[in-house]
Amino acid sequence: MSPAAQQERIQAMCKTLKLDRVAIDYGGLAQTASEQQVPYSDFLEQVLGAEIAMRTERTREVLARLAGFPGIKTLEGFDFGFAAGVPKAQILEMASLSFIERAHNIVLLGPSGVGKTHLAIALGHRAAMAGIKTRFITAADLMLQLATAARQDRLKHYMNHAIFGPRLLIIDELGYLPFGRTEANLLFQVVAKRYEKSAIIVTSNLPFDHWPSALADDATLTAALLDRLLHHAHIVQIHGDSYRLKDKRKAGAVKPRETTKPSHP
Repeated sequence: MSPAAQQERIQAMCKTLKLDRVAIDYGGLAQTASEQQVPYSDFLEQVLGAEIAMRTERTREVLARLAGFPGIKTLEGFDFGFAAGVPKAQILEMASLSFIERAHNIVLLGPSGVGKTHLAIALGHRAAMAGIKTRFITAADLMLQLATAARQDRLKHYMNHAIFGPRLLIIDELGYLPFGRTEANLLFQVVAKRYEKSAIIVTSNLPFDHWPSALADDATLTAALLDRLLHHAHIVQIHGDSYRLKDKRKAGAVKPRETTKPSHP
């Protein structure tokens, strides 16, 4: 039996079985196993382990790409030293992702530039790396897509695919732009239908008592939305200066932000 012919047959079988990593690593692992007299079972375990590792990494890459992150942010890259107003212990506890398993929510509140979006993306990226289907979208884009789907009579399809499909939904910048009644009702549907089923992360620059102003000035709808969003939620209050303006602030071009604590619902 020609070794070259056998190698070709193995490559062909790997291609048929879609064992891409085995096809790449088989030759080297087989030679090492022969030289070191590795038991057949150990050799098989090494080959299969390499295949699993590659498939796991590929799944992570796909999930991170499909999540729609505007960029990759990590907790390791977050400047907790500058962001003194960020409760580090609370954030690191959330990094275990147990809130997703429990279908709990996270609400990150604070002024612009204090790291809310970075933290939301970092938690979402960690979820994607753990094999959890995640979706990131701004509140404005979410409302635009929901309203468009409703006009095209495909709201149910959009909801099932884009809203209920991900185990973690991240809604960024809620409150930066006010919603009309139709958009506010659509947001309520998103929160209500994911309630106690799947996790949500929301970032907002508004304290809770100002949320009605962003939701069509509908205090009743806002109360119902907050009731479901906050029932099983970790509320992270962030205060401090804008990270994006830190260099200008050092140069004296921008005055430090006055620290105020957001109000609770």
